[in-house]
Amino acid sequence: MIDINESVMQVLLAFIVVGPLLGAATALLPAPPGLKGKSPEQAVLRHGVTVTGAVLIAAIVLALGFDHDHPSKMQATTDISWIPALDVRIHLGIDGISLPLLVLTALLTFLCALYSYFKMPAGPTPKAFVALLLVLESGTLATFAVLDLLLFFLAFEMVLIPMYFLIARWGAEQRTQAAWKFILFTLLGSVVMLLGLLLIGIKAGTFDMVALATDNGRSLTTSVQVIAVLTIGIGLAVKTPMWPLHSWLPDAHTAAPTVGSVLLAGVLLKMGTYGFVRILLPITPDGFRTFAPYLAAFAVVGIIYGSLACLALAKQGAKGDLKRLIAYSSVGHMGFVLLGISTMTPTGVNGALFANIAHGLITGLLFFLVGALKDRTGTTDLDALSLPSPDHHPSTSGAAAPDQFQTGAALYGKAPRFGGLLAFAAVASLGLPGLAGFWGEMLALFGAFRPADGLSRPAFLTFMAIGAFGTLLTAAYMLVVVRRVCMGAVPQDAPKLADVRTYEFAAWTPLVALTVVAGLWPKALLGLTDPAVQQLLSGGTR
Repeated sequence: MIDINESVMQVLLAFIVVGPLLGAATALLPAPPGLKGKSPEQAVLRHGVTVTGAVLIAAIVLALGFDHDHPSKMQATTDISWIPALDVRIHLGIDGISLPLLVLTALLTFLCALYSYFKMPAGPTPKAFVALLLVLESGTLATFAVLDLLLFFLAFEMVLIPMYFLIARWGAEQRTQAAWKFILFTLLGSVVMLLGLLLIGIKAGTFDMVALATDNGRSLTTSVQVIAVLTIGIGLAVKTPMWPLHSWLPDAHTAAPTVGSVLLAGVLLKMGTYGFVRILLPITPDGFRTFAPYLAAFAVVGIIYGSLACLALAKQGAKGDLKRLIAYSSVGHMGFVLLGISTMTPTGVNGALFANIAHGLITGLLFFLVGALKDRTGTTDLDALSLPSPDHHPSTSGAAAPDQFQTGAALYGKAPRFGGLLAFAAVASLGLPGLAGFWGEMLALFGAFRPADGLSRPAFLTFMAIGAFGTLLTAAYMLVVVRRVCMGAVPQDAPKLADVRTYEFAAWTPLVALTVVAGLWPKALLGLTDPAVQQLLSGGTR
């Protein structure tokens, strides 16, 4: 690690939050003549790669300059009065909880910009695409960096409009309906959430998240905490998404362009669970304890529901969409995150934070791969992918025989590196030990084994058993997908399939490497989060 002056750290964090916004504004301006290259379209896409790359470098330098000996301490803090009448402040800072999410966001957005430079999704002008991508990045990074409740709400909402347009203008079939569903669900949840945030700020006399966390709910009555948890929790649960508030997610993922799906799964879903950890756990502990068993119950239902939906989509003849299947898998994976948070223990919350990062890496990679598979084959329909070749029609009735559904797409034979990457991402997603997906889910289950004082242990043991069964279902549908898409003999008349291209290799390798590193060396992440979680749960008394 490197020694960086605190004022330089402040500038770095401010640049990380504001830089993408400035980049979005300049993306809409005409490109200087010397920078146009082959075309203005290429120039603006290159601009997107440059800005997101600069933000990623700043995030890495910030991480290197972070005091890893004191990860529970807020660092790189900026605290400026903004609206004195309401005591709203521009308060920024990072600790061991927010730093990994900040770096993950910067990395995934850069990889999406790099991927789009070579494979721009079909749609309107690239200028608008790059600008929206950068506004989305700024809002997400701000969500993880701000320490004022009203600023958090503004950053939380800032991502909705760019994601809406990315789905509605650059998406696939049914994109308009999916985009409207996304915006309506999240906006309605946000309206309710704002009421809860205002209630806390008015009753406690401050919107400062650090001061409120240190107070640990002492200035809020139990009834105020209960109302705040209910209202804020609904808004966060929609974004997470928690069953049964998840129904916007599969449609949004199925319709979104590849990079939209990567950012939606890899980053936007984390904003909801981050809010649970940063706001509800430390600020309203008594109210959260009231709802914790119900949150855990919804979480494990989501785990089972998501897994069963994936199994149904993976079944032969179900005409399941592979992109939709991965979207439903996110409902199950985020269920483990919510289960870990609901235990109110350091073990469970650390597991939730680890699972957040692991899900961002692995599911981001999966959506990249499925998008590339659709570019190669023209479909994400599992039944079509499982046929020997797209133009093979063996029966006059138009229906394929059962044995043909069992014939895999044979990616191992047609594009071995591509098939190997898809199999790697699938086994990482099912929680194979040694890869990132294992630790978060395991720690969440351990947290449920011994929940916090005041929570019913028999109930949480039941939730743990249901969650553990969910891991078996996850393994089942992921292995079915690998068998159907990767295995099988290659027919002689099968069309050729391009293997991993250079730009795809560049965009996907960091995700593969980090999945392995996080799986083999979990302390790198847990060493950051654990002291911060311990302090958060104890109200800053440690």
